[in-house]
Amino acid sequence: MSIVKDMALAESGRRKIRWVRDFMPALGGIEARFEREKPFAGLRVAVSVHLEAKTANLGYVLQKGGAEVRLTGSNPLSTQDDVAAGLASMGVETFGIHGASAEEYESHLIETLSFKPHLVVDDGGDLIHLLGGKCAELGADLIGGCEETTTGILRLRAREREGILPCAMMAVNDAKAKHYYDNKYGTGQSVWDAIMHTTNLVVAGKTVVVAGYGWCGKGVAMRASGMGANVIVTEVDPFKALDATMNGFRVMTMDEAAPLGDVFVTVTGCKDVIVARHFEKMKDNAILTNAGHFDCEVDVAALADMAVEQELRRESIVGYKLPNGRTLNVIGEGRLVNLAAGNGHPAEIMDMSFSVQALALEWLVKHKDELVKKVYQVPDSIDDEIGRVKLAAMGLHIDALTDEQKEYLNGWKA
Repeated sequence: MSIVKDMALAESGRRKIRWVRDFMPALGGIEARFEREKPFAGLRVAVSVHLEAKTANLGYVLQKGGAEVRLTGSNPLSTQDDVAAGLASMGVETFGIHGASAEEYESHLIETLSFKPHLVVDDGGDLIHLLGGKCAELGADLIGGCEETTTGILRLRAREREGILPCAMMAVNDAKAKHYYDNKYGTGQSVWDAIMHTTNLVVAGKTVVVAGYGWCGKGVAMRASGMGANVIVTEVDPFKALDATMNGFRVMTMDEAAPLGDVFVTVTGCKDVIVARHFEKMKDNAILTNAGHFDCEVDVAALADMAVEQELRRESIVGYKLPNGRTLNVIGEGRLVNLAAGNGHPAEIMDMSFSVQALALEWLVKHKDELVKKVYQVPDSIDDEIGRVKLAAMGLHIDALTDEQKEYLNGWKA
């Protein structure tokens, strides 16, 4: 039985789900085929992704494909209570409450796994962490799963190296239809949507410090620059730093950037990116945000220890007053800002990412007898199919290679 805050919120949640379904045509086409073919008939699927409307649509599509689905969130602050109630009312068992404690959050994950799934969809690796540890017995029927995030894939590859990966996993984040669009354009827009809505401040003219210049960082920096910000990038990878420089951004260390920034956005997937020595140098009213999966990139605990006073200044913004008289503002507790203080990526972007998830799960089922416990790349055929469907849905057309051109490209003769 679903665990949600209040089933009376269900109609509000269903409205949100209906809205995004209208803007997710690629996944809609997959749903229509799944409903006919039932590729997941008799299978149980556990999903742990940010519990909002686009994720709810994915769960509903998998159910239409014949699966018994249980769905939970991947971050307590990104769960939307009305969407959780709405999805539960649509027949998908749902476990999630906004603002759940760490203990409650883990209990929702365990409840989601308690029916011994055949397939999992993970976002950050929480399900796999449990299936590879304290809940190993719940993985007895596992065929495989999919991982949505960069952080999650790093953890999967570490498990693979150590020989403790509980099942075959698809690196969905590495698919072209995922990281080119979700990470760059989805993160780029949704981070600034959340920051602007939460702060009600202008971006133009501010100095924005983006920590990390991977696909997500590229998107955040690009959108900040497009709105008139002066962008600084901090990096540990020399080639990403060179890339940022050649894209017109200033590159420096966080120690150098700390006194210059008005807004900080961490997008690294690592811990301790902004720490106490940086807080000491920052401007009065600097704004600190994190767009990485886990809330360890900005050391909010250290900031709280340093502060002489804390104040809720606006919804989702806590101000920390330091002994030097300056106040630093943290959005969304240092959690994933675009979901902790916003609505996440646009529906059209998640249309592609969740299409990859759906087709990757289908691939796992079709190849279940061949799978070993390793991280698999998403086949190009899945990427290409999603690209074609998305272009068609947008009314766009591209050229096709002739046989002669294919021969020219693939042969050795001039």
